[in-house]
Amino acid sequence: MGSLNAEPLLSFEGLADGALVEVEAVLDGDSESLVVHRQGDAVRAWLNVCPHAGRRLDWAPGQFLKSREGLLVCAAHGASFELEGGQCVAGPCRGDALRAVALEVRDGQVWLAATPGDAA
Repeated sequence: MGSLNAEPLLSFEGLADGALVEVEAVLDGDSESLVVHRQGDAVRAWLNVCPHAGRRLDWAPGQFLKSREGLLVCAAHGASFELEGGQCVAGPCRGDALRAVALEVRDGQVWLAATPGDAA
């Protein structure tokens, strides 16, 4: 996936530990909704799309459901995803995974990670 974002996605310090937030990013020329999750010093992101039916994961823009077990829950059909690698562990798409988007933290900001072929 190529990155065309000239600006950071968000501030690392502004992202609370354990938080799930939505950000918009340009991927391969298209604007996409991403789910971003911080766990300690790690920041992960996935496309905001459930692999079960292709619907958004949030129940309202930027509002995500999290189970007592700490799983991201799809608001449409209840699929539950672990937040280490985005694997579906319960629900209609068990065994599938969210589509990961590589991030990096630079100078206190969260950026899309550069991928081979990106302009330097």
